[in-house]
Amino acid sequence: MKKMLDLVVTENGQLNQNYCLIKLTTTDNALLPDMYPGQFVEVRVDSSPTTYLRRPISVNFVDKDKNELWLLVQAIGDGTRAMCEYKVNDIVNLLLPLGNTFSVPTKDKKQELLLIGGGVGTAPMLFLGACLKTQGFCPKFLLGARSKNDLLQLDDFRKYGEVFCTTEDGSFGEKGYVTDHTVLKNTHFSVIYTCGPKPMMMAVAKYAHDNEVQCEVSLENMMACGFGVCLCCVEKTREGNICVCTEGPVFNIDKLTWIN
Repeated sequence: MKKMLDLVVTENGQLNQNYCLIKLTTTDNALLPDMYPGQFVEVRVDSSPTTYLRRPISVNFVDKDKNELWLLVQAIGDGTRAMCEYKVNDIVNLLLPLGNTFSVPTKDKKQELLLIGGGVGTAPMLFLGACLKTQGFCPKFLLGARSKNDLLQLDDFRKYGEVFCTTEDGSFGEKGYVTDHTVLKNTHFSVIYTCGPKPMMMAVAKYAHDNEVQCEVSLENMMACGFGVCLCCVEKTREGNICVCTEGPVFNIDKLTWIN
């Protein structure tokens, strides 16, 4: 059930010059709504006079022990830059939870599961990995970035599975793109989940299709409203045009038109 809530900032950490990690909780000690991997929230940015629409942000993690929601934010515009300036005890209005979720295998806990994230698209992979680990799986993570300074939350990821990295400049992990990493050559995965820049996800989808691997992608289309009214996020699929915010953001690649 969607809710509009005022949450309070408990922490806002600057991870590097482009990213911050915002942690929020309820103002009245009530439990946060149930949220699942792949879902997102819409944030009203009152502190930015040029930001008229809410900003869609993936659920990065839910710390149930602390009753905290984590949002990984890339400062790329007035709205997200204003969010990175939030202070502890600031009140933030959110619509949540929105969208669908990644699917979880129902059989064989020994299946090889690979979670691929690029840029800010690593955000939903942390929560997904944590949930898979809780359900008895041993996921692997493949994280891509331009340089080592852009690889985020590595210690958090390592709590839930083995972590592999690529950087375009070779400053950390293997040099190149995620689809070049040797883990894809050495292991046959049962399921691949991915989120990040569209060219990266399309390359991952092609790899999965060519190797007969089930694959789900989390699309990052512009989502201004979050509930299918504005039509900003429409994506062409094999079943026609659909709103990513209501039918997604998670899709099996078989439903998309990326691969002939």
